[in-house]
Parts: sequence; C-alpha cells; structure tokens
Amino acid sequence: MTASPLPDHVRPHRVVIVGGGFAGLFAARAFRHRPVEVTVVDRTAHHLFQPLLYQCTTGVLSEGQIAVPLRDVLRHYENVECVVADVVDFDVERREVTALRPLGEPMTLPYDDLIVAAGVQQSYFGHDEFAVYAPGMKTLADALLVRRRIFGAFEMAQTAKDPAEQQRWLTFALVGAGPTGVELAGQIRELATLTLRDEFRHLDPQAARVLLFDGGDAPLKPFGPKLSAKAARSLTALGVELHMGSVVTEVDNEGLEVRDKDGQTTRYEAQTVLWTAGVAAPDLATALAKATGAEQDRAGRLKVLPDLTLTGHPEISVVGDLMSLDKLPGVAEVAMQSGYYAARRVRRQIEERPKPTGPFKYRDLGSAAYIARGRAVMSFGRFGASGLVGWVGWLVVHITFLTSFRNRLGALLTWSLAFSRETRRERAFSMGQVVRGEDMYTARVPGRSET
Repeated sequence: MTASPLPDHVRPHRVVIVGGGFAGLFAARAFRHRPVEVTVVDRTAHHLFQPLLYQCTTGVLSEGQIAVPLRDVLRHYENVECVVADVVDFDVERREVTALRPLGEPMTLPYDDLIVAAGVQQSYFGHDEFAVYAPGMKTLADALLVRRRIFGAFEMAQTAKDPAEQQRWLTFALVGAGPTGVELAGQIRELATLTLRDEFRHLDPQAARVLLFDGGDAPLKPFGPKLSAKAARSLTALGVELHMGSVVTEVDNEGLEVRDKDGQTTRYEAQTVLWTAGVAAPDLATALAKATGAEQDRAGRLKVLPDLTLTGHPEISVVGDLMSLDKLPGVAEVAMQSGYYAARRVRRQIEERPKPTGPFKYRDLGSAAYIARGRAVMSFGRFGASGLVGWVGWLVVHITFLTSFRNRLGALLTWSLAFSRETRRERAFSMGQVVRGEDMYTARVPGRSET
C-alpha cells in the first residue's frame, strides 16, 4: 500500500470493513492518509443510495444516478482495497473473516480491527414464503424487479379482455406505511394520474388503485402525530387507499388476504403486491454473534457497547443498521455517523492518542419522506414541515447526501425536468417476472428469445 509512511519491514495495521453502504463508506473515508491497510468487502461492486430506490423503480432516476462504483468513489484512497465477496463466517481467535467469491470459492481476509457495516435485509415477519410474490425494496436488483412489476402491470391491463382481470392488473397493494411504502404509493398514483394518463388508447391508467396496508394506526408514525396526519391527508388526496390496523396473513399470485383490527379477514385481488415493511439482520449477524457470544435483538441486530464494539471484543465494531443501541433508527444519518465514529476510534488507538474516544453520540439531522410533486414531510428535532416547504427540504437533504458531484448534478437536472413536465425517462423494463415465475414470451414459446 503506497500510502503507508511505514518502513517496508513493518506491516501496516489491517482494517477490514464489511459492507459498502453509508456506514462502510464513511468508515473507509476516515482512514485516508493514515498508516492503515483497509479492505472493503461487499457482495456488490457499487455503493447504493437506498433512500431513492423508489424513484429508480418508478422511472424518475436511472440506476447510475443512485448507484456509483465503490472503486470510483474510493479511487483517491490509495490505502483502500475493494473486494467483491459475500462474508459468511468469522474466526475471532485468528482474527480472520471468511468470504465467498461470486462463484463460491472461499477466501480469507485477516484483520487487526474489524468494522461490520453489512446492513439489513427485508423481513417478512416469519412468512418468508411471501417473498416470491411480494418483492421488497432493499437492493438495485429489487428496484428493477419492482419496476417490471409496476410498468408491466399497465401493459397487461391494456390487453386484458376481462374487466375483472384488467382491474386486478390495475390494483397495487403495498405492505408497510413507513417512508418507503408511503413514497412508493404516492409515486405509483402520480405515475398513473400524470405520466401515463395520455399514453394508452384503450386504457385509463387513472383507474389504478393503490392500497397501502400497515399494522399501525397511521402512516409515517415515527414522524409524530401532526406530520403523520398531514401525510395521510396528502396520500388520500392523491387517491391512495389507506388500510391501517391491517395485518397481511396470505399472499399469492393474484392478491392477498388481510386481517383488520376487528379480526375480520378480507381478500383483495391485486396482481402486484410489494413489501415495504420490516427489516431483519442477515445471516452473517448470527455467524458473528455465534463467534463472539454477542447478544442479538428481536430483529437479529447485534447489541453493542456505547463505543459500538462487541462485549469482550474491542477490535470488532458493529455500525449502521446492523447495530442495536439505544433504539436508534435505521436511517442513513445513523449509518454515516456510526461508521465515521468507529473508524475515528480505531484511528486514535493506532496513533496512541492520550485521550480515548468517548461514547457514540448520535446527532439527529432529521427525517424526510417524499409523497408527490410539491408534497413531502420533514422533521428536524421539534421543527416539522409539510407540503411545499417539506418538499424543498427533502430536495436539499437528498442532493446533499448523494454520493458524488456527478450524481448530484444528474439527479438535479432529472428532477428539474420530471417535476416541471412530469416526464419520467427512465422507464425501460422487460416483461420477465412481471408475474412470479413467468417470463411472458419465452415461457410459452420454447427456444424463443425476448425481443
């Protein structure tokens, strides 16, 4: 590593960072120009701006505007190496991470300090069988699959001869009324009532129904009762049908069954069901807990000490969505701050600073959720905003945190066009997997490729 000022015979301090999301990226950046050999290992080769996945799904932004190659982001960090592999196990005695290369071959990554920032995955609350019918929204692949489901549904509705079949294609059910569910529900209605309104000759896209289900009593409940109520009114004005106090009990290829707060079960015919509720820790969290004896919370996240390390293992930090500490929310700001804090703590130890790093303190920078053009809600401490003011605040926050200047400029130009003319140019999709297990054309004609 050419950036290290140490003599050739001295091995630099080795830090392995598991995960290239916000927490991992901010941790890696904190080691720049330090005598540290950093390895960032992730299952993908890109850093993803997850808060804008729904805009990629609904054709506002392209994949390249919300994802950037990790190697490109870290190209000026000469002491950082990026590795594409899937971490599966830990040997804490030997201080080694075991990972699988994309074709399954194992590899070992030794470390002196380990920062685990692997993030979380979609949770189906014990009903993993729902996943094949109701995709989640955690990865770029998820977003592209959901894009096919949404736009493909309108195409299928266009040629449906049976009115019942057409309405089933035009019904979209979303499970979970957190930020992702609210944002996606609002965008589907805006898509149907504005973007696609005049594009079909024998179909009225405005007839599309968007059903939003949640077990709580209001959408965006963490934003507080006032902003939650305003979000509910905005969604209702858009035409989103809110079903609060509802628990999904069954999902299949043609709809879902829901139990309301009175215990009554109702069947809803919906060809497109999307899952935007709940998160759970990945398998590597269990592997790390087994290796270290660390405790896990109900979602499988690892309980950490105030300095974000595991009990008895000061060389292992867990940050971002994967850590469980003081009921901190799983948002990008927590990931960024915790990743930077963990790296700074390791840095101070390496440099033998006399004053140790204090406990992690989270600075709440606020939360924002986009509903539709000119409509958003934003909370910052005691301050709350909605409508146009909230929307402007949402724009500022997301432009600020997009990873690179190219992404910020591209998103700003795209938003200017999309919001002024309601033009969505990123709508390319294939008909594969519009319905689970069906590749449409190729599934019916052996040997025929998709055109």
